[in-house]
Amino acid sequence: MRQPFRAPSNKRSLNAGWSVATLTYINPRRGAARYGTSRPFPEECTMQRARTIAIIDGHPDSNPDRLCHALADAYEAGAKSGGHSAEILRVSTHDFPLLRTQADYAGDPPDGLHDAVQTITTADHLVLIYPLWLGTLPDLTKGFLEQVFHQGIAFQTTDGSKWPKGRLQGKSARVIVTMGMPALVYRFWFGAHSLKSLERNILGFIGYKPVRDTVFGLVDQVGSNKRASWLAHVKALGRKGV
Repeated sequence: MRQPFRAPSNKRSLNAGWSVATLTYINPRRGAARYGTSRPFPEECTMQRARTIAIIDGHPDSNPDRLCHALADAYEAGAKSGGHSAEILRVSTHDFPLLRTQADYAGDPPDGLHDAVQTITTADHLVLIYPLWLGTLPDLTKGFLEQVFHQGIAFQTTDGSKWPKGRLQGKSARVIVTMGMPALVYRFWFGAHSLKSLERNILGFIGYKPVRDTVFGLVDQVGSNKRASWLAHVKALGRKGV
């Protein structure tokens, strides 16, 4: 008789201004990371414990020339050079159905994603990389998240409360987004609404904190030098495990 899948349990000063490299606002007086703000974080620390890192390469196209794939490889290489354990999960290589009913969401994840769930839920740090399509995540990437963050994996019900509590407490995350428009236009003119929703209403809600983000714009227009600088920046993030 098939045993139900069970997710593993988990216990466990800068000057204010915009960082040109990461397009992230640095506010030294706030402790919470909300809506693109951040606090002094391990990038500024001189010592880091070794971390286990799950990297979701969310580009649906398996073409190796895609920037998202290169960014995932760069983060993994940096993480391993920094003494961390890192594994890439490529959405483009996984075969899984899309959720269609609430009953499916309340059940076990598909058999083919059990290893991915194990990698994600046992990692200290999650990195999600994806291209911006129609203002948000690609459908396949969102479908992957819906499957690996099933109800029994992402949430738990506390005694006496109908409000679910995130099961992935004590973990951090970074979201890296690529896009054709300028990054500042996405942030300020369009408000980066989909990114904020992902950070607060999904990752933050199930327990990830803090959630940081890095946005790369005009990806189809930049030259090789700019692309190399982006990869070096992401590799440095991986080396620090942030």
